[in-house]
Amino acid sequence: MRSFRSFAALPQNAFAQDTAVAIGKFDGVHRGHQAILAQLQQLSAARQLEPCVFTFTENPLALLQPEKCPRAVASSEQRLELLAEAGVSAVLMVDFTRELAALSPAEFVEQVLVQAMRAKVVLVGRDFRFGARGAGDTAELQQLGQQHGIEVIVVSDVMEAGERISATRVRDSLDVGDVQLAARLLSRPQRVRGLVVHGAARGRDLGFRTANLAPHYEGFGPADGVYACVARVRGKSYAAAVSVGGNPTFTPDAPSQIEVHLLDFEGDIYGEQITVDFIYRLRGMTAYAGLAPLIDQMRADVQQTAALVGPLLDSSM
Repeated sequence: MRSFRSFAALPQNAFAQDTAVAIGKFDGVHRGHQAILAQLQQLSAARQLEPCVFTFTENPLALLQPEKCPRAVASSEQRLELLAEAGVSAVLMVDFTRELAALSPAEFVEQVLVQAMRAKVVLVGRDFRFGARGAGDTAELQQLGQQHGIEVIVVSDVMEAGERISATRVRDSLDVGDVQLAARLLSRPQRVRGLVVHGAARGRDLGFRTANLAPHYEGFGPADGVYACVARVRGKSYAAAVSVGGNPTFTPDAPSQIEVHLLDFEGDIYGEQITVDFIYRLRGMTAYAGLAPLIDQMRADVQQTAALVGPLLDSSM
């Protein structure tokens, strides 16, 4: 998949053929997004168009109303990887700037869809807004599309348990630690990714060595608690008991962090990248009266992780 990170980075022949373009934030590339991308693939194949996406590096609220901007479900790099897996051929992912925000709906269609991307079909969700102050809606996009020979298709919402699937709903589920609901909304487990850094080494002293993720990891971590996960390091997957949060037994005011105990793994991975897929929530964070009950609980967490996640790894081999 080709990706372009600005209009200036677009080579003259970036789009050598007419395109079908899906527009959106695609935060998390959840099942609602996947429905748009599936239709994008079908239309592109039927009409011999290149399947493309137009999106932003960050949520536009980061510029317009930063105090209201939600944390991203997936980083920009994770989104690009997920879009590639969905069969997208090219992505134009640009920063949302004051200049871009000032474009009228008509200017957006002409400059972005017609001139930059050679769009002949455009797919958007029902709540799509565009142009300065979000003045344009799907009806206006369809009207402008007719003027430029672009067919605009509004893709219906995808529902889960009677409610619309959205990035907000994914975040809400993760905020309460419901990683199984998040996985249903995403059609895959929620994933974080980051570099392993040095910690207090307390886990090693307790007999449960952990890999600590750097604070600025990619992805949206779930609520504080202990989780049964699948972690991937050095190209191999392992069951992992993962702690998210502080350390209420030893340092109650410590900042939140992600600590990963890899089952059946030996080695030094400081400075290496690790990915963590959240499968089950085992429990919340608890302060224990001493080392003995804490160690007993950690043993139980590891045993439960092995029982829950081990069969998943066996079935994927």
